[in-house]
Amino acid sequence: MDWKNQVILITGGTGSFGKKFTQTLLAEKQPKKIIIFSRDELKQHEMQVGGFNHPSLRYFIGDIRDRERLVRAMHGVDVVVHAAALKQVPACEYNPMEAIKTNIMGTANVVEAALDAGVEKVMTISTDKAVSPANLYGATKLAAEKLTIQSNAYAGGSATKFSCVRYGNVVGSRGSVVPLFLKQRESGAVTITDERMTRFWLSLEQGVKFVIDCIEQMEGGEVFVPKIPSTKVVDLAKAIVPNAKINIIGIRPGEKLHEMLISEDEARNTVERGNMYVVKPPEPLWKRDMNYEGNPLPEGFHYSSDNNSEWLDIDGVKKFVAPFEELFKQGKLEG
Repeated sequence: MDWKNQVILITGGTGSFGKKFTQTLLAEKQPKKIIIFSRDELKQHEMQVGGFNHPSLRYFIGDIRDRERLVRAMHGVDVVVHAAALKQVPACEYNPMEAIKTNIMGTANVVEAALDAGVEKVMTISTDKAVSPANLYGATKLAAEKLTIQSNAYAGGSATKFSCVRYGNVVGSRGSVVPLFLKQRESGAVTITDERMTRFWLSLEQGVKFVIDCIEQMEGGEVFVPKIPSTKVVDLAKAIVPNAKINIIGIRPGEKLHEMLISEDEARNTVERGNMYVVKPPEPLWKRDMNYEGNPLPEGFHYSSDNNSEWLDIDGVKKFVAPFEELFKQGKLEG
């Protein structure tokens, strides 16, 4: 894939992922143009004055709920990375229709606009919460995944290819527990909902590089899942606030003890490929020569944060969190 000739559009481009993805593309791939598509003019302004003023960058004000604006923004675009979403679990629970309008209907608009504009590739960013969802946010992301994957049928086996990337918690990203624990460090006490809780973790850099890698190899119809470590949330708290007093406040509605990236049912259609798993479409309803290479998984396999073969201990967590310590001191870490 020759990135230098590509025009890239990123929905939700002013978010944590969007900014790091843009920064990485400019430094390593030098695409012809990158379009930042988002609805917040202040965040776009802050992004521009904060150093994202490269001549290849364009800023489009727009909402993924507005299909016509998406069609206009995607004119001449080769690759769409769909990262826009309402992602705060409590906010989605309290505002269910807003979550549905953005995460489901917004994704449908991205799909239709990409088809109409003749975009070559669309990659939707998903989450482990989409697997066996226990909250509305996860349910909307599950629907967004299904919309993305099955829209390969609308493409008629030609033109636009649709795939997803699904991964766990991103250390230090907007909404991450890391900024919360850093703030609580001043008091010497941290709050945890349940001491048994585990989560998948990866850095923002890992997430971005994984997405780039998957865009390069996608054939359309895959859900790409990285192999990433798990950690106990208690260990995360101890790494950030040594000798902390831990207050157990009880699991919240819609929260899981352990997250899952591949369910046992999905595993039947999943192959292992190097540093990732590739969930194949169970029944491709489109005509396209596809070669989802990889090794099949054993019967009964599932990939959850509590049965992971790779774990981060407290020292490992400290290495993950270290880059955010200075950002927090400077007041630049987004909570």
